[in-house]
Amino acid sequence: MAWFRRKKKQNNDTLDRASDNDDLKHLLEFVRSRTGVEAFIEPRTTVTETTVMLIAHDGEWTRRRVDGVEGAFKFGNKYEIPVYEVAKVGYPQRKRDYDKRQKILRQRGEI
Repeated sequence: MAWFRRKKKQNNDTLDRASDNDDLKHLLEFVRSRTGVEAFIEPRTTVTETTVMLIAHDGEWTRRRVDGVEGAFKFGNKYEIPVYEVAKVGYPQRKRDYDKRQKILRQRGEI
């Protein structure tokens, strides 16, 4: 009996799955349906693959996996959106403000 087997790692020593077409479709839909979108690359960790957070002009955001840092820059170039490395520049204040507004709305039961 093997009760304590370790979970097999995938994709370069992370426990996460790789990006797929659904991830790219979601990111593209976000870019097309919002204005002022910027991309922020989040580095790969031992738990997750490289992700990109797209942040719209009002602070609304989404996050999905991408095919590495190069994949994030290719996505940004293809759809003409600015791309930043979050480890170097951090997240914009509008994202934190958006999260704060959403928390207040959830507490009020409005969303």
